[in-house]
Amino acid sequence: MLTKKQNLRETIRGGKPDRFVNQYEYIAQVFDPVILNALGNCPKGGSCINGWGVTIQYPNYVPGPFPDTSPEKVVVKDVASWRDYVKAPPTKLPEEAWAPFIAQAEAVDRNEVFLAPFVAPGIFEKLHYLIGMEEAMMAFYEEPEAMAELIDYLADWEIEHAKEYIRHIHPDALFHHDDWGSQKSTFLSPSMFEEFIVPAYKKIYGFWKDNGIELIVHHSDSYAATLVPYMIDMGIDIWQGVMSTNDVPSLVKQYGGKISFHGGIDNGKVDRVDWTEEKIMKEVREVCEACGSLYFIPGTTMGGPESTYQNVYETTSACIDKMSFEKFGYEGSSGNVSNPLFARIDRESAK
Repeated sequence: MLTKKQNLRETIRGGKPDRFVNQYEYIAQVFDPVILNALGNCPKGGSCINGWGVTIQYPNYVPGPFPDTSPEKVVVKDVASWRDYVKAPPTKLPEEAWAPFIAQAEAVDRNEVFLAPFVAPGIFEKLHYLIGMEEAMMAFYEEPEAMAELIDYLADWEIEHAKEYIRHIHPDALFHHDDWGSQKSTFLSPSMFEEFIVPAYKKIYGFWKDNGIELIVHHSDSYAATLVPYMIDMGIDIWQGVMSTNDVPSLVKQYGGKISFHGGIDNGKVDRVDWTEEKIMKEVREVCEACGSLYFIPGTTMGGPESTYQNVYETTSACIDKMSFEKFGYEGSSGNVSNPLFARIDRESAK
């Protein structure tokens, strides 16, 4: 039987996997003190101010935290003068801050899975966290030079973080968030995305790959089918979070071999108060039969191994195992459970 790491490679390289890759089973995500400080580590049901000065809200029963960019709380009051407002959180921290994360990394079986940092929010998300969504979208037209400069600043910060993570943890993969659209459309036109966003990611992902990273997984639980050629150009190996609105079987057919797709099971369909195993199995069966096992990883579109409603993620994993038995005769269990790191590590552990 192939290891999870081997089975992933066979899947994304058009080889001979012996089962479906089951959601996030192939990747162990280890946080770090720099990202926790930047994120703010906002607890569910609460609020906080993150390392960038952004006010974060995290109500119960929503998929994740989000910024409060109301006029009195938004960080950047004037995009043209962004340098007066944006102060990056530190990337160089005392060695003892890294100790608990190094210990977590040392406990990972790297023969079995890839080890990756969790990086969020991404470049586009940082922009609207700092500026506000409507103001950021207008600024691409009204202040293009300032936006390009701010994007460079954010990309440079990400590279400084990458240097520290690589030095301390020595990962072989990267898991990076940046939502680029709604369920039905991208936020930016492809041409504007190419002008502003692609150069930053070619720099960021190029740095990771130049420093030993084998696998780049990018999360965007959105419509982004028109951006796939740019994802390939950026160096993304797996688009995680691909929603059904992208026509995933067509993407697999058109781009398989250049990029792979992880998702296809919309959280909006299965991760809900009225979920049942039967409903989840229906979605799992449909997407597995439509997409096949090459260049496709069945899973929910959540940006981590978790779910909003208890046991949805685990039940989805069990249903994927059933499909692996039906299609491959695979009798094992993925052992794919929610990652305890996604319980929002106490920031005290990063001090």
